[in-house]
Order: sequence, then C-alpha cells, then structure tokens
Amino acid sequence: MPDNNKTYDPFETLHKFSLLWEKQINDFIYLWTNNNEFVKAANLGTELHSRYLESMKKNQEALASVLNLPTKSDVTNVANLTIQAEEKIEALEEQLWDLQDSVKVQAKEIEGVVEVSKDIIKLTKQLKTELVKTKKELTDTKNLHEELQEMKFEIMKLAGFKEELEALRSLMEKDPAHELTGAGTSK
Repeated sequence: MPDNNKTYDPFETLHKFSLLWEKQINDFIYLWTNNNEFVKAANLGTELHSRYLESMKKNQEALASVLNLPTKSDVTNVANLTIQAEEKIEALEEQLWDLQDSVKVQAKEIEGVVEVSKDIIKLTKQLKTELVKTKKELTDTKNLHEELQEMKFEIMKLAGFKEELEALRSLMEKDPAHELTGAGTSK
C-alpha cells in the first residue's frame, strides 16, 4: 500500500541523479588520467598552449608598441610607480606634520623668550631710573658733605674765636682796669 502522507520532492530526485552523474564523470576522468597516452597528449597540449600564449603575448607587445598602446606590463609598472609615489607623498606629509609641530613648539619657546626679554627690558629701565636717582643722591650727598666740611671748618674757627674771647674775658676779669689798648686805634 502506498504511503499517501509522503509528498513528491523533485529536488530529491534531481539530487540523486546529480550524485550518480558525478560518480560516473569522476570514474571517466580517472580512467583518462590513469592512461599514459592521455597524460602525454595533455602534456604536449599544455606545452603547445603555453608556446602559443607566449607568442601571442610577444605579438601583442609588438603591436602595442607600433600602435603606441600600453601593455599589461606597462600598466603594472605605472601602478607600481604610483604606489611608490603615494608612499613617498605620505612620508613627506608626515615630515611636514613633524615640521609643523616643531615650528609650533619653537614659536611657543620664542614667545617665552620674548616675554622674558620684555621683563628684562622693564627691569633694565627701572635699574637705569634707580641709577639716575642714586647718582643724583650721591651728588647731593657730596654737596652736603662739602657743606658739612665748610660748616665744621667755620665751627672750628668759631671755637677758636670763642677760646680767644674766653681768654680775653678771663683777662678782663682778672684785671678790670686794664683796657684794651691799641685795639681798634691806629697810632
């Protein structure tokens, strides 16, 4: 009694047929490749085919050079040169970036030096002003010293004059009758 629940699947039949067909083709290829004469003939055919391809390649290159068309090797060489040029450009870009970075660092260093220079100039101006003041004060001090020396000399003269007056006073006190003779008179 046939089973009615089972449905017909055409792909399963096709799959079984393809497996059978594959096995037969594999057996056929095995028989061919296991044959020495077939291997020799295939080897000769491969050799003739490679000679034909080499000849065709030479003819294409000759025709391309006559017609001034690029060959596959020319395109390969151009591609290699392009890759090398791109690598060199990338290396140059990296060097440029490094240079930009170093220029930025140097610019910051220069800004620092400029700031320090401004501070030094400011300090120099202040020192110059202080030097001028100090020179003026030194001159004033010298003048005061000279005036003090003159005053000291005058005081010494006054002290000498005072001593003479004291001596005269003591003489006058000892001898009140004694008058100063000849003082202020001319004979």
